[in-house]
Amino acid sequence: MENRQKKKATIYDLSVLSGSSPSTVSAVLNGTWQKRRIKESTAKLIRGLAEEHQYTANLQARGLRSSRSGLVALLLPVHDNRYFSSMAQTFEAHVRGRGQCPIVVSACRDPEEERQTVEQLIAYSIDELIVAGATDPDGVYEVCAGSGIKLVNIDLPGTKAPSVISDNYQGGRLLTEAIVRHFNADDPLQADDLYLFGGRDDHASRERIRGFRAIKRELMDGDADRCIVPTGYSPRTAQTAFEQFYEREGRLPRGLFVNSSINFEGLLRFMAHHPNEMFADIVVGCYDYDPFGSFLPFPVIMIRQDVDGMITKAFDLMSESRPAIRTHVVQPELVPPRTALQGPLDAIKDIE
Repeated sequence: MENRQKKKATIYDLSVLSGSSPSTVSAVLNGTWQKRRIKESTAKLIRGLAEEHQYTANLQARGLRSSRSGLVALLLPVHDNRYFSSMAQTFEAHVRGRGQCPIVVSACRDPEEERQTVEQLIAYSIDELIVAGATDPDGVYEVCAGSGIKLVNIDLPGTKAPSVISDNYQGGRLLTEAIVRHFNADDPLQADDLYLFGGRDDHASRERIRGFRAIKRELMDGDADRCIVPTGYSPRTAQTAFEQFYEREGRLPRGLFVNSSINFEGLLRFMAHHPNEMFADIVVGCYDYDPFGSFLPFPVIMIRQDVDGMITKAFDLMSESRPAIRTHVVQPELVPPRTALQGPLDAIKDIE
């Protein structure tokens, strides 16, 4: 009985099988075939042969030849969040499409953990790094300084590397106006009955709050400081804030701007301990998108950030030799209640 493992194909084997030169095969496998104007039919043939004959790139050998490892990393605050998990899924698809290997790690919004994690990534010889929602993006940059690693911030901006973020001010305006206009004209929402819960003193929260307050002044002639309740990004602290408000007022505000899906989870935890009748007349706006939230018994209006647009722009900046240190803004999308949109998970192939 033959016990030997089938030998995996090399670039030169694929060259013979496809009738293309080794350099053409290499360009297809590393994702640069379009730049070399290789026909799509040729690329499809080579990729098919590579899969059929179990071709696996020797990344270590490639790194020794080119001084590049082929590793591209994404640093997230957390994984357990639809916004950031969607970002990770989109990032991985982009990296694999470039013929590289993705690495996704998180640092739990701890600046020291962020720096230590990046030091470990540098030790593994990553080529490029995207930093998402970092507590201290400039601190991460300082760790990378001198290493030759290309770095782009997304979600939250830094001052020492290019950044790509959502237009949080415009998103805050869109969401606040949608909450206000969802109420009937015969029983309009009053300024002191529209509150913002969640977030902290970071760029995204400040811009969303600025948009929230601008619409309140324009449409409601009111903008009280007490209507802003920062809770940080934690379901537990958000739940506590809602409980304290309820104990004090005996009800919730009719209009709620919730500053992230993490804070929205805190609202739902609070609601789980009270009868549904309490929430019959509220309208909730959530600055994040989750299709499950859209089908709750009360209206939930959401903002979906353009993850694909931000990741695409980040890689465009990576491709520039010396990108300018500036902040690029990507427009978010307002999602009305009872709406389920497609996302990165729709690209997953079913196994028959």
